[in-house]
Amino acid sequence: MLTQDQIGKFQTDGYLVVEDVIPGNVLDRVQSEYSDVLNRLYDGWYDKGLVKDEPSGMSFWDKLLSAYQAGCDYFQPLDISLPGDRIMADTPFHIGPAVFDLLTAQPMLDIVEQLIGPELVSNPIQHVRLKPPALKLSKDEVRAHITATDWHQDRAVALEDADQTDMVTVWIAVNDATVENGCLQVLPKAKDQSILPHCARTQTGIADGFIDEDRALPLPVKAGGIILFHPLTPHASLVNETDRFRWSFDIRFSAAGQPTGRDHFPSFIARSRSRPETELRDWRVCKSNWEAARARLSGQPHIDIHRWTSDSPFCA
Repeated sequence: MLTQDQIGKFQTDGYLVVEDVIPGNVLDRVQSEYSDVLNRLYDGWYDKGLVKDEPSGMSFWDKLLSAYQAGCDYFQPLDISLPGDRIMADTPFHIGPAVFDLLTAQPMLDIVEQLIGPELVSNPIQHVRLKPPALKLSKDEVRAHITATDWHQDRAVALEDADQTDMVTVWIAVNDATVENGCLQVLPKAKDQSILPHCARTQTGIADGFIDEDRALPLPVKAGGIILFHPLTPHASLVNETDRFRWSFDIRFSAAGQPTGRDHFPSFIARSRSRPETELRDWRVCKSNWEAARARLSGQPHIDIHRWTSDSPFCA
């Protein structure tokens, strides 16, 4: 549970680092589950001749890097959400029992409840991030889930219907996040903080001239720790300058009954003090709901999830 000082800091600054939140056994199961998924993916790529390295004896990290360098998409099959662009009937994603336990970890829910109340929805704006060393990235790599993430506000990259939603982002470190391997950095939320202009570039990020990077504060956090963000707090990531991957999840919680900013994707009740029987406790239902959304959205025109255009006044 948070202290009153911690709650006050979050309310004033718009962010808070909290160590030792996700139980070690939950993280262990997540890593084991992801290893199983990647093993199956890699074996298939190897059988098709898409990757050259024999899988026997390769570590999880070796397989990720080999797949990336061979041009095999490891990200979407391991992500916990459907993409924001075109969705097909076979677009992969991953929801398993260990991921579901992570999304509903009780110590994390206890903390979020202190910030936005006792009726909590697991918001569908959620991703895994497995970031390779910068030196191993393709020269044209721009995906925020793979390379460094540009300055942004979480409110600004959700749809406008959620502009008044009570929401908290929870960034979860699966391995230690350090300045060297590309931890997050933040600018404390201003007292009168508003949504800053963003530009639809290779990543959707805050327009030039609105961020003073000299004031940015790095936010290292150990495995199992979390960083909490108010949706208006500007933040970004540093570059991974090490020879190892950095692994994290970013998930969101919003107050029940309020727009999620991605209402075409499935959300679920993660905690309800008034009606605990409505809480989702079966990972298979969560996965099935995402599969139903995929079937409903597949083949439809591109869903525009960004409010910003490249020809807006601050981006021209």
